[in-house]
Amino acid sequence: MTITSQQLQELMEEVEREDPIDFADLPFNDQDLRSLISNHVCDMAAALENFSEEDKHLTLLAVAAKLVLENFVLHLRLLTKYGVPVNPDVQALLRELRDKK
Repeated sequence: MTITSQQLQELMEEVEREDPIDFADLPFNDQDLRSLISNHVCDMAAALENFSEEDKHLTLLAVAAKLVLENFVLHLRLLTKYGVPVNPDVQALLRELRDKK
């Protein structure tokens, strides 16, 4: 399946309607950031062209998992920095992780 950078940007915007990104006071235009990222992701997808379907799937899962983890860590850092309490479910999960050490 092939997708253009523009199509990917449109899909990103559609997803953001349900789960908006807080660009806050970043000194960048949100459309420019979407364009940068969609171009990068399309380049990554093109690099997978010679991969088997299973390897493409595994690679995309690994990339998605890494990004979710990175987002989670950044979110926790911001909450900690500004002294915002995390929700009870997240607190329980973090407590469980600490106890495993």
